[in-house]
Amino acid sequence: MIKPTTITEIDLRSAPNLYDKASYADDELFFADNITSIPNLDKVFKVNFFAFVFCLNGQLTLNLNDARYVMDKNDGLFVDTNTIVGSWEHTSDFRCVICAFNSDVAFNFVNKSLFEAIMQIKQQPVIHFSQDEITLMVKYYELAKFKTEHPELNFGKETMINILRGYIYDILSNMSRHFELDNTAMLRQGDKLYRRFMLLLADGQKQGRSVKAYADELCVSPKYLTSICHQHANKTASELIAQSMVGHIKQLLLYSDMTIKEIAAHLGFGNLSFFGKYVKKHLGVSPNNYRRINGYGK
Repeated sequence: MIKPTTITEIDLRSAPNLYDKASYADDELFFADNITSIPNLDKVFKVNFFAFVFCLNGQLTLNLNDARYVMDKNDGLFVDTNTIVGSWEHTSDFRCVICAFNSDVAFNFVNKSLFEAIMQIKQQPVIHFSQDEITLMVKYYELAKFKTEHPELNFGKETMINILRGYIYDILSNMSRHFELDNTAMLRQGDKLYRRFMLLLADGQKQGRSVKAYADELCVSPKYLTSICHQHANKTASELIAQSMVGHIKQLLLYSDMTIKEIAAHLGFGNLSFFGKYVKKHLGVSPNNYRRINGYGK
């Protein structure tokens, strides 16, 4: 059994320092096409981000949360945030591409169907793709890599987010086709509660912004909901609620024609002033300025 005291936590802020051969890396996104030269792959660590790995050749064997998985050519692997990774082994001809992103980016475009797919895939993280499916995944990767290598053709980070959005939709759609949709019977009660909570967040409906509002909806205590969230995501329920709300706000500010007043009402804010203060606290600028800076909306 792995002892928690031996586990190093890795997030995308530290990834560029650990591995300097990435195709693209910042504190939100990470693309790479060679992991065999990453140091200390034999060490046990916990990842605080989501990642998709696609095997193009050879074989990779690794442990995820003490379960052993093998990736062969044309296999895809989903690594969930808060996953303990250990015992990497690969053949000499192993090649892959990796796309990783932090949970804040995920909440920029997550919806109910996407989260359903993620919860489904967590039960079976290695999927074998057809040659056409793996080719599609690699073409997305190559497009993202090309744009980072040609900054004169890159019109800001939002274009990378949009590429990633399409990438994730296609990845999850392709993965979901390979097995049955309903794996809820395999989940423990705590897993089911976390799943229901995250689906409420992903659905974007008015549930309030307090932990108590969500706990009441789920018929549990706020303390218990927070403990379950911490076990699954290493975040409190309050942090996940704020993260989800900010994601929905960004979506509506950047990609809808709703007025600021309409967005505030849609998301359940009592008044426009409170909404403005909330956005300023989490995004650093007013709603109108956020739209103006990013070139979207009214």
